[in-house]
Amino acid sequence: MPHVKTNGIETYYEVHGAGPPVLLAAGLGGAGTYWREQIEPFARTHAVVLYDQRGAGRSTHVSVCCIEELMEDAIALLDALKLDRVHFVGHSTGAAIGQSLALDRPERLASLVLYSTVHRSDPFRRRMWQMRKDVLARLGPKAYAQLTSLVLYPPAWVAANDARLTEEETVAERMLSKPEIMASRIDAILAHDRAEDLGRIRTPTLVLCARDDLMTPSYFSEDIARRIPDAELVLLDGGGHACSKTRADEFNRHVLGFIAQHA
Repeated sequence: MPHVKTNGIETYYEVHGAGPPVLLAAGLGGAGTYWREQIEPFARTHAVVLYDQRGAGRSTHVSVCCIEELMEDAIALLDALKLDRVHFVGHSTGAAIGQSLALDRPERLASLVLYSTVHRSDPFRRRMWQMRKDVLARLGPKAYAQLTSLVLYPPAWVAANDARLTEEETVAERMLSKPEIMASRIDAILAHDRAEDLGRIRTPTLVLCARDDLMTPSYFSEDIARRIPDAELVLLDGGGHACSKTRADEFNRHVLGFIAQHA
């Protein structure tokens, strides 16, 4: 399994396909396995790079101090792979990394997709994340993984995919970092606030979210799209926080179409 030593950690990564590079950055779980519905369709026309973030998956399990640290890890990975410029697709926490890249290192981006994310926290987000931190600390990784399924996916999709979710929860439980490391990742995204900076972004940007997203309600995406000059906004009728899984064909069509416009 390929790893590179960057920024004092070992980062796990995979590259699929060939063509203009697309970097996929996962959400709070931080593992590249999140993108399994995107790998094959994206790899038909692009070199798809996915990776496990600091404190997650098969990369080094150390605490995270802030989103900008995760941004520096992403840049270090691009440097190690000799990729000067990429199309960036980020989900939730991964899209917060994308915001920081577009603001602080815009020369590394050809386009930007901000999928189901936030640009600042509010009382709803703080309540949601305090609950998830408490579940992990008090009930352990199995309960945390089960709760994650309930907040990521729409109820009907959960009911129709019980066996798949049980398998995914088993994998997630096994790969989950220690509670204190996960807490640091949660604290990093709660502290993230680039709302007043977004007007400086000049990278072509697509903002995408499902209307029934419970984790990052669509009002965040609507405000992000208003703040970024010329950003495109797509609100799917449903699909939850993980609509790249639950409505993969629709998600892939929107994202690949947007990337093609900015090849």
